[in-house]
Amino acid sequence: MLDVNHVTKKYGKNPACDDVSFMLEPGSLTVLLGPNGAGKSTIIKSIIGFLKYDGRITVNGIPNKTSEARKIMGYIPELPSLYPTLTVVEHMEFIARAYKMTNYKERIEMLLERFELADKKKKFGDELSKGMQQKLNLCVGLLPDPDILLMDEPLLGLDPHAIKELKNMIEEMRQAGKTMLISTHIIDSVDMLWDRTVIMQNGKVRANVSRSEIEGQGKSLEDLFFEVTEGLSPDSVGKALSEDVAGEKESAAGNSAFAEERKDAAGDSAFADEKEADEAKGEQEK
Repeated sequence: MLDVNHVTKKYGKNPACDDVSFMLEPGSLTVLLGPNGAGKSTIIKSIIGFLKYDGRITVNGIPNKTSEARKIMGYIPELPSLYPTLTVVEHMEFIARAYKMTNYKERIEMLLERFELADKKKKFGDELSKGMQQKLNLCVGLLPDPDILLMDEPLLGLDPHAIKELKNMIEEMRQAGKTMLISTHIIDSVDMLWDRTVIMQNGKVRANVSRSEIEGQGKSLEDLFFEVTEGLSPDSVGKALSEDVAGEKESAAGNSAFAEERKDAAGDSAFADEKEADEAKGEQEK
């Protein structure tokens, strides 16, 4: 079980995640939805332990940044981060050894075959097309077969065959009792996969609803998403929605404040100082 408890992450004075709480039940698939800049990638990076934050995140009761927790968690980032001097198969072997896997050769062959990379084993990371790099990114993340898997926009850049294969693997992992969190803003890509959805906007959780709750209201995931993100009355989406949805319509300026989650306060101030210096120089020249 993964428990995210009152997590806040700020970049400078801007909260990319603001008091975020939710729980992933064992063997469930939760889809993390939200528009661009909602804070989805930030909360995933906080869970996996890449970022500092305020709050508490535990995995089976263990703090998420401990080695015990990391052994049972896996992460597939949105953008592949490959080694240019390692071949496809060397990437896989590197991860297998890092996780101290045994008898992993057969699993490597299976993954490369399913994602159509078997004939690219000797290709270096920087020789692959963007789509092939994303496929290798998936294979590397799936190789350790973790109990809890976090995926950030995993379907972006994939061809139809790879999309179908990944969806098949996701269903296989769910049947095997794996716990998964998939972050996306493309609703159609996950519409038939999820057990629960957490919808974020402007760094806050706006809804945390199970599939049965939504279907019981005769709604689709898309219906719920637009009702929440466009600020309609919470009565229209049931008890599972946050009570403050109706009173907290955010302006477009508020949305854009989170468009670049990696930008920190130092970068902002440096830009401001440079702009001020240019303006002063212009005045002198006049």
